[in-house]
Amino acid sequence: MRGDNDQLASFWMPFTANRAYKANPRQLVSASGMYYRSSDGREILDGTAGLWCSNAGHCRPEIAEAIAKAASTLDFAPTFQLGHPLPFELAQRVAALMPDGLDRIFFTNSGSESVDTALKIALAIQRAKGQGTRTRLIGRERGYHGTGFGGVTVGGLVNNRRVFSTLPGADHLRHTHDLGRNAFTRGFPQHGAELADDLQRLVDLHGAETIAAVIVEPMAGSTGVLIPPVGYLQRLREICDRTGIILIFDEVITAFGRVGAPTASEAWGVTPDIITMAKGLTNAAVPMGAVAVKRELHDAVLDSVAGGIELFHGYTYSGHPLASAAGLATLDLYARDALFDRANDLAAYWEDAAHGLKGRRHVIDIRTIGLVAGIELEPRPGAPTARAMELFHAAFDDGLLVRATGDIIALSPPLIVEKAQIDEMFGRIADLLDTID
Repeated sequence: MRGDNDQLASFWMPFTANRAYKANPRQLVSASGMYYRSSDGREILDGTAGLWCSNAGHCRPEIAEAIAKAASTLDFAPTFQLGHPLPFELAQRVAALMPDGLDRIFFTNSGSESVDTALKIALAIQRAKGQGTRTRLIGRERGYHGTGFGGVTVGGLVNNRRVFSTLPGADHLRHTHDLGRNAFTRGFPQHGAELADDLQRLVDLHGAETIAAVIVEPMAGSTGVLIPPVGYLQRLREICDRTGIILIFDEVITAFGRVGAPTASEAWGVTPDIITMAKGLTNAAVPMGAVAVKRELHDAVLDSVAGGIELFHGYTYSGHPLASAAGLATLDLYARDALFDRANDLAAYWEDAAHGLKGRRHVIDIRTIGLVAGIELEPRPGAPTARAMELFHAAFDDGLLVRATGDIIALSPPLIVEKAQIDEMFGRIADLLDTID
């Protein structure tokens, strides 16, 4: 890259076409509430809560003040064989938001770390229960579980997997996207619950005694908002109960109000054994993730070791003081402003606005639940993904941040969004669709 744009060349950007970006950079320099400000001074309405993560809006002073106080009081303290008060307090607060029984919390620094942690905990649980032959991990096609080797192994996004080795002994369920039967569904699709029986098929193929865990996103976000069919998650839970497989819900996107409750597990009435979280935990102000584990499964691991370290796993920054302070302030904001109710209060308005794009040029499907929408575009012949990426750039230049994933435009605004801003988002997209070939 040297010589192309030396000011930008040193930063190897994640999930980015680096050459294209650095030839025509689009930069954000500040943020407040529902808006970013670009380097050329324009307001950018945030239709994606950053990257599914700034659920309470940007630069909330309460969070900034908590971080500053922590930085000037205790900038770092190790949590290996020592501790400091904040992560213990935060763990109690997070546990109180989880479904009944999931009250043991392990802190990480990202969703990717949360997933790899959850997979390792699942293996440790099976070994602690005398089920050491259970080492197989099951994911799902089109699933995204971060970029660690564990997450890539159980993930089902081809481009994330093709260059890298994956862990042995994994398998995948089919994805639930059914454009033929479920197009333009509002809420849960009616067709596809039977796809959960793929798990039973894999049990029959490999033997339950070889399978440690299955991990799914309750709603697959990064692949373009794939909402579970009616009864699908319940059927997975039933198969896991019957076969002794640990059920992991990856709620890195859906936790903290996105679908109208602290977790999708609560909102949709299905309790897994482990939940992974990140993003909205600290409103993205400081990187942090978490894993919630059922108490009896946590206790099985601790009770299996007579003394000393029970789980040989952790991170230098687990429970970091600044992240913990940001998490506590964020949970205070969620509670004070009743932000978890916002997705329920606005869901019908959001749904009507999104589905108002039906019949627009290039639109072949619209999917909505809570404050999430996926707008699927017909792929451009010979150039899949190009149409959505062109719309992404056009929207930014027009003052709106959306998310392009494949041929899908995903929207997930901060929970503080107002109806007028919802109208503005979908109005701009409608106009832009007329300009995209």
